[in-house]
Amino acid sequence: MAATAKTKKAWAAKPPLPEIEQSYFQDPAIDRVLGMVFTLAAEVQVLRDRLQSIEYLLDAKGTIRRADIDGFAPTGRQSDELARDRREFVATFMANVLHQPASKSDS
Repeated sequence: MAATAKTKKAWAAKPPLPEIEQSYFQDPAIDRVLGMVFTLAAEVQVLRDRLQSIEYLLDAKGTIRRADIDGFAPTGRQSDELARDRREFVATFMANVLHQPASKSDS
């Protein structure tokens, strides 16, 4: 008996493959917690950038509106400061992840 279009379609439809979870630790729960921590760290950095933008705007204008914040475009100097702040944040964050002592007393 010849296969109908409907049965051919059913054969062609395969269940989705499960996502392969990259694992760094023996317990996958640790990997997931670390992923959550990195997600939170990224959100913290976004908030830090936004707060710094608000501070720049307040210095320049004295008062601000939400549109000012959303439309903020940093100057060259401000961009450099924001980039430096991000690098410092990531370096400090990664030092903890890589267990690099933050001070000589930690070693």
